[in-house]
Amino acid sequence: MKPRKNHTPGFKTKVVLEALQERETIQEIGKKYGIHPNQISTWKTRFISGASSVFENVPGKDDTEKERAELYKKVGQLQMEVDFLKKVLGK
Repeated sequence: MKPRKNHTPGFKTKVVLEALQERETIQEIGKKYGIHPNQISTWKTRFISGASSVFENVPGKDDTEKERAELYKKVGQLQMEVDFLKKVLGK
């Protein structure tokens, strides 16, 4: 019995994108890469079902909002310190 092959996500993506282009049949792609056509179909289905999640969370957007909130918090804290020091020093 042959040991199971573990393919990298990059390899799977390459195969699926080639299958989506439909320039060759899934059988031909399977023969080209030594993968059973059913496995390619499974990868293709998983790829398509997860494709919408790519656009759900835009990278950097949450980071920017979080950073902005931290900066506003810091500005508020510094403003309170300035007001306190003005009162203490009588200015």
